Amino acid sequence: MESKRLSSLVNQPFELLLELERRSRAAATGHGSGVPADAERVGIAFRLGGEKFVAPRNETREVLTYPAAITRVPGARSWVTGLANVRGQLIPIFDFKSYLGGAATIPDRLTRVLVANHRDFPAGLVVDEVMGFRRFSKTEFVEEWAPTILRCDRYLTGAYRRGQETWPVFSLIQLVESPQFMKVAA
Repeated sequence: MESKRLSSLVNQPFELLLELERRSRAAATGHGSGVPADAERVGIAFRLGGEKFVAPRNETREVLTYPAAITRVPGARSWVTGLANVRGQLIPIFDFKSYLGGAATIPDRLTRVLVANHRDFPAGLVVDEVMGFRRFSKTEFVEEWAPTILRCDRYLTGAYRRGQETWPVFSLIQLVESPQFMKVAA
């Protein structure tokens, strides 16, 4: 079936739904976008202070608004914000920027929590802002990047370069599994 303009189907609701479904399936499989699905990389773009990063989509379980209630954990390091009850599951919340040597995060309306997609430890990482999905082609990937202000090079797995922008790739799994991150007691 040839692709149709959606505006031409405004008076044909069933055909409009069929065309929307066809486009959704094509987008999900990577067909019709001009880029093969295996050549595309998708990540969650986020900001810590003045720096922008991208986390692999498969390493991010979900993005949460900053929880209204967080219970402080006695005897924990300053970057351990506490525990939050998210839909009946306790999630440990960490001040990501503070852990990396930056200033403590002051939550505002843009503050979000990235939950790492780790089977044993779903850590909630507070970030200054989540900027949504970013799609990159394999050809934009480089293994070298400019030094970051935050001390996070050991968690970076490369970067994507697009024009003047460089997006360091931050591995949430490497962070959560690192021995330094696991030392939460003060």
